[in-house]
Amino acid sequence: MATHIKPLILHAHTTGPNPIKIAIALEALGIPFTVKLWDFSNDPKTGVKGTTFLKINENGRVPALEDPNTGIISWESGACMNYVRRVYDSANQIGPCGSSGQDLVDFEKWEYFLLTTLGPMTGQVNWFKHYHHQENEDALQRYTAQTYRCYNVLENQLRKSGGTSILPGRVCAVDYHFEPWVRQHSFAGLSLDSYPMIHKWLGLMHAREEVQEAYIKVQAAAGK
Repeated sequence: MATHIKPLILHAHTTGPNPIKIAIALEALGIPFTVKLWDFSNDPKTGVKGTTFLKINENGRVPALEDPNTGIISWESGACMNYVRRVYDSANQIGPCGSSGQDLVDFEKWEYFLLTTLGPMTGQVNWFKHYHHQENEDALQRYTAQTYRCYNVLENQLRKSGGTSILPGRVCAVDYHFEPWVRQHSFAGLSLDSYPMIHKWLGLMHAREEVQEAYIKVQAAAGK
């Protein structure tokens, strides 16, 4: 990537999975970026519900992505990812694995499956397991079952590539979308024992340089 590009600003939280996927994509494309960390409070200077951050993202969630090269601010991880691809991935390094209409639809359907289903279901498991003010075993069981249902769908898809990538052909942005959420399986109290393809895929993703560097950069911003 050309050295004259000003670093993008990725707004994140230390434990949030959605900013990580954007960091992985930026690392894969060699785009310089800095990480700005926020907490979940309404503190006007440090919180995602505070006045400073709400000027960046009125929804009060991370990630948000500021690009000083274009003056564009994006938020919602899907929008951030697709912005990065449109502006900085002219060689299609992380986009659809082919040029056909079916290739494009396959990319989008798996991207949306993560954004609308597997990610939110996992998030609800985490909420009712760790953060809800009182136990709600019915809700926890429901969302756990739904997340495992998503794992079944993903496991079957990964069999098509032998567990090397979600879309057969190569690792792409779809894999980056899924990696931080599936990585949280242990935190969510979920097991991969019945999902050998997911287990294999996750191990391969952990070993990739862009994935490792993304986590290092976010952790470094937190002083860890």
